[in-house]
Amino acid sequence: MKLLCNAFLKFLSGLAVVFLLLFLPAGTFRFWNAWLFTALLFLPMLAVAVFLFARAPELLAKRLNTREQEGTQKAVVALSALLLSGGLLLAGLDFRFGWSRIPVWLTFLAAVVQVIAYGLYVEVMRENAFLSRTVEIQAEQKVIDTGLYGIVRHPMYLAVTLLFLSIPLVLSSWPCFVVFLFAPLLLVLRISNEEKVLEQGLPGYTEYKKRVRYRMIPFIW
Repeated sequence: MKLLCNAFLKFLSGLAVVFLLLFLPAGTFRFWNAWLFTALLFLPMLAVAVFLFARAPELLAKRLNTREQEGTQKAVVALSALLLSGGLLLAGLDFRFGWSRIPVWLTFLAAVVQVIAYGLYVEVMRENAFLSRTVEIQAEQKVIDTGLYGIVRHPMYLAVTLLFLSIPLVLSSWPCFVVFLFAPLLLVLRISNEEKVLEQGLPGYTEYKKRVRYRMIPFIW
């Protein structure tokens, strides 16, 4: 029950924050892009949380834990939260003052990308039972090198990058897009620090790096 209550409270608090950041600066609830984005983000999130609670509660508990121990990771998480909040706030103001003109077809194409990105995110959770929102070495953790992990070493961050780049287009806001362009840079910093931790504490990770060359984007990086 404690896990269920924790998940429910975090879901509601996240939903409330997104509503405030989007609809308050927009000055209206007629911001249809915000409704689309919210539905695409929170409905799959709710479905995944219910599934994890029923089938893999230990993984759900890991996903709810956001307390980083590494100093670098704490800074990355704080900057990411600031970036996300600022981008959504700009999207709301953009709708109010009409700064951007993004065609509807591009908005719906971005919505498809957002769904695909979340699908990748779910697949990563299915493949890696040790997946956590914090950088840490867990008891009995082992290297996962199959599925998406056989293509890139950090497929979760690839999914997150696609999410960050599609969200501003779903919200029809170029200023938001410019802000969210800094998200991949933060992920590069997070990955660099995370790999140091994994090399030092996870047996076999150095050999895994030699087998799977690319960190996040196949054939590029």
